[in-house]
Amino acid sequence: MLFLRLHHHEVVAAEILWGLWLFPLAILVYRSRFLPRFLGVWLIINGFAYLALSFTGLLLPQYEHMLSNIAFPALLGEMAIMLWLLIKGAKPQPLDASTSLSAAG
Repeated sequence: MLFLRLHHHEVVAAEILWGLWLFPLAILVYRSRFLPRFLGVWLIINGFAYLALSFTGLLLPQYEHMLSNIAFPALLGEMAIMLWLLIKGAKPQPLDASTSLSAAG
């Protein structure tokens, strides 16, 4: 049981890093014209949700399950960007006539 508890504490500590890496990714997604801006906002909310879950798990573990139920929709931001890239990102962009003429000549 000791190792199971230690594993849970390790996951809670790792959630801090999971939340922090989403902020630079969210800024890049928000500024890009390739991906919609709502995905960037969703990733920022996702990062804050991970941080809230990790600090709740460290400081108030009795409320961790309740907060995870509340924060679950926010945690789907990573899934949303993955599905967006999988479905929409695989389609090739049409070439302009001017770029195809300059490339050929």
